[in-house]
Amino acid sequence: MNSHHSGIGMTSQRTRARMIERLRSQGIADEVVLAAMAAIPRHIFVEEVLANRAYDDVSLPINFGQTISSPFTVARMSELLRAGSILGRVLEIGSGCGYQTAVLAQLAREVYSVERVGPLLTRTRTRLRELRLNNIRLRHADGLLGLSEAAPFDGIMLTAGTPHIPPPLLEQLAVHGKIVFPKGSQDQFLCVIERNLQGYTETIFDEVKFVPMMSGIWKR
Repeated sequence: MNSHHSGIGMTSQRTRARMIERLRSQGIADEVVLAAMAAIPRHIFVEEVLANRAYDDVSLPINFGQTISSPFTVARMSELLRAGSILGRVLEIGSGCGYQTAVLAQLAREVYSVERVGPLLTRTRTRLRELRLNNIRLRHADGLLGLSEAAPFDGIMLTAGTPHIPPPLLEQLAVHGKIVFPKGSQDQFLCVIERNLQGYTETIFDEVKFVPMMSGIWKR
């Protein structure tokens, strides 16, 4: 790994280790998730001018009106999706800068990630290629439609807020699979939908703040 990835000063391995200790103290108990986050250099996913804040527990702007979620939110959503089990095929709606995608790639056998903003996806594709994560498939598409050709998914994660899960995503979830998403528009809470043989159950967790889910694709 070159110096750009391993980093010096604020972007060093020691800074990353401090982030992991903080996540533990905040209640993240899944050691597999913590190891995944320790393995990914978060600073390469933010603008260079913000690199010294990459490991702080804050969300940061990444252009095109999008944000990179705080480390705690990424860890919490990953922990809820994994729920202590091995993930096979996962769908992420909203690739964004690719940080959550890279973390999921450590936790699942295959990750499909959909992004509607073309220029953002181009940049993200380059970053993920640099990290040589070979189990990620990126798509420029409308995430609200899911990705039927790769379904069913053991886990689906939405990284933007929505009051309701679109029907295609419910249909593309495998039995015993989970959807993790920020539920709501103004007030948002992390929500887990589980599919069983009888139907779907919903559980509400922590309050969060995400950009709203949008439909369509933006090429520019």
